[in-house]
Formats: sequence, structure tokens, C-alpha cells
Amino acid sequence: MKKSKYTPQGNPLHSAFTMIELVFVIVVLGILAAVAIPKFAATRTDAQISKGRADIASIRSAIITDRQAHIIQGDPDYISGLSQNSTTLFDGNGTRELLMYGVTAGDTDGHWSTTDDAPPYLHYVYKIGGKDCAFTYSPTTGRFGLNADQDTICNELVN
Repeated sequence: MKKSKYTPQGNPLHSAFTMIELVFVIVVLGILAAVAIPKFAATRTDAQISKGRADIASIRSAIITDRQAHIIQGDPDYISGLSQNSTTLFDGNGTRELLMYGVTAGDTDGHWSTTDDAPPYLHYVYKIGGKDCAFTYSPTTGRFGLNADQDTICNELVN
């Protein structure tokens, strides 16, 4: 077969994708993105719930450990407040250490903040899924718990 002098052998038109093939690939990528993005958002919320649960367990354990250490010394009282300042939470009350490394405060999802303006810092908020989950620490009973009538996503933190 004789080669045409008008179509060189390395012509890019012989190896290019057609418009239909390109549109098909774009449609498939769009479908994959539509399925993956909602799954990613759900995974992020699950991770924030897990982080909140771990934080709550650490805080409660630290409260009990602090009390046991002070009972041995003859002081049966629970720690009066959980935070030394509002930028690092749950590190103690300035004289008694609670968590060795406090939790950095923040106003975004997956972070803790305090609603008190000054020590002893008894009211806290954990933000998850755009909702504020309110917690209170009681120095008389040593309980760190979720306030009543919270959203169902907040209840997942303590269940």
C-alpha cells in the first residue's frame, strides 16, 4: 500500500482522542466525585466524634486521677477548675495539674472552647458538625458531663 504524501507517519491526528471519548471520561469523573464527596464529609464528622470521645475520656480520667492523688494527701476535694486560661483547656487550675498537655482551644469543628470569662472555667463547648455541644464540670461532684437537651450528634459523644 502506498503512503499518501499528505498524511505524514507521525501525524498527531492519528493518535488523538475523539470528543466523545473526552466527554465520556469527564462524565465518569463527575459521577465518581458526586459519590465520593458526601462519603468524605461523613468520614470527617465521624473523626470529630471519635476525637471528642477520646478527649472526654481523657478529661474524666484525669479528674479521677487528680482526686485519688489528693485523697492520699488528705484532701478529698475535686479540682476547683479544669483550665488555667482560655487558650489551653483542661490543663489544671494553676496549682493542680490536670492534663499534662492541655487541649488547644478553638472555635471551629472538632475543637473545645470555654464559655466562662474567668477562672475557674466550669462551662465548655465542643463544636461538631456546626453545632455547639455544651459540657459542664461540677467541682462538688467531679462530674464532667454533657448538658441536658442536646442535639443527637452531641449525644454520640457520650454514648
